[in-house]
Amino acid sequence: MPKTKFQRMVFAFITVLITVHAYVFYSLYVINGGTFMQLTGEPSVLSAINAMGGVSVLGRAVPIWAVVIIEFALAYTLEITVGSPLSFKLVCKVFAPGDVHPVIFETAIITATVGIMCPAMSFLAAILYYPYGAAAFSVWTLLANWLKLVCFNLPFAFFSQLLFIQPAVRTIFKALFRVRSAEKETAR
Repeated sequence: MPKTKFQRMVFAFITVLITVHAYVFYSLYVINGGTFMQLTGEPSVLSAINAMGGVSVLGRAVPIWAVVIIEFALAYTLEITVGSPLSFKLVCKVFAPGDVHPVIFETAIITATVGIMCPAMSFLAAILYYPYGAAAFSVWTLLANWLKLVCFNLPFAFFSQLLFIQPAVRTIFKALFRVRSAEKETAR
């Protein structure tokens, strides 16, 4: 779909923008929401997070919007520098882009990207959300948290990217760049 470097950056931007919001919601509400409400006695996840003073990032409580910004910056950088280029190279080793149906090629790229980005972002999350206040730092605790996050995130990542996020991103991307193409043709 994206043909130029600018288009690849826009495509990654849209993907990460949608994905980060989905994962912050999934992580805070679905995985940890019950625990937050039990710890604080609050009736809703949002009020529980507010009662805790925010989400613990590197041992400091930060508001949810800061979590979204931090994760967006990390995910976008990782997607542009590693995820997207490496997934395309891996898929091209198996399939030639012109020799296979585009849906199969795109599905393979989505799968490879999830296979790269999910463990990488889960590792960064394991560092960011490590229980710093509980005890001294332990590599084993970090690795256990990372493995737990990969196990929680991988199924969600695969199915959300394949069935919801990437179709939405492709639709938005096509609409954005169809308008730009139409503007260029009108200017001629």
